[in-house]
Amino acid sequence: MATIRFYGNEPNANSSDQPDLINHTANSGLGFFGGSFGISVPVGEYQTSTYVTNANGTASGINVSNTKFIDSASYPSSGIQINSLSPTGTSGCPNYRAPLNIRFTHDEAVRVQNCKLRIFDRDNIQNHASGVVTQVYEIRHPHSTVSDNAKLNGPLKFRGVVDDHEWATYVGGSSMTDYTLTSGPGMSGLNTSSDETNPELDGSIRNWQYQDAENHRAKRHDWYIALSASPESIGSKTDFGLYFTLEYL
Repeated sequence: MATIRFYGNEPNANSSDQPDLINHTANSGLGFFGGSFGISVPVGEYQTSTYVTNANGTASGINVSNTKFIDSASYPSSGIQINSLSPTGTSGCPNYRAPLNIRFTHDEAVRVQNCKLRIFDRDNIQNHASGVVTQVYEIRHPHSTVSDNAKLNGPLKFRGVVDDHEWATYVGGSSMTDYTLTSGPGMSGLNTSSDETNPELDGSIRNWQYQDAENHRAKRHDWYIALSASPESIGSKTDFGLYFTLEYL
């Protein structure tokens, strides 16, 4: 049986902690706020806190890790602020610091491909979210330390968006496109390709477990997503959702 679930990482979690289930079947999701739950994000700025909320963002669950958009410069300096840490390159954000972990499971080991994500208005996947700009980045950095030093503990080369560490922007008025996620990331995102040049991050923490690329079969595949949102006008933005799809074989 195939299942897709969504999980959130708490800001004080470490690389060995398990993420918390987001019950999307009960219309639970992520909400973006200012300094704490219920505090508005100023128009044109990006959130400084992220929570699991109900469908309309009026009731909070756990406070999850916050990934704030800073800028969209090229690798390695594409800007992200993780919780209250100093800004760093997106490439330096570890998996466990992602606010969202998308997890696919199956009773049998399967390949997954054509893995796609898009931000939409919760009504029609061809429509952008209403009144909000959203930044998306897939994290492929299975390490316990925030760093974008590619020679020491950089991100995996095997990515859905090859060699691109910029945020992808979803905004009204532009054509709707999918954000391509990694095919066959494996459990905890530890699958990569055979040309990976960084087999160990610091001599003790391994950067990967498999090098099967798109051919990797597993009972579980994990994607780690950084999200950041900015309102275009005052007021709550509830026409705002995330769509994920894949093929498995």
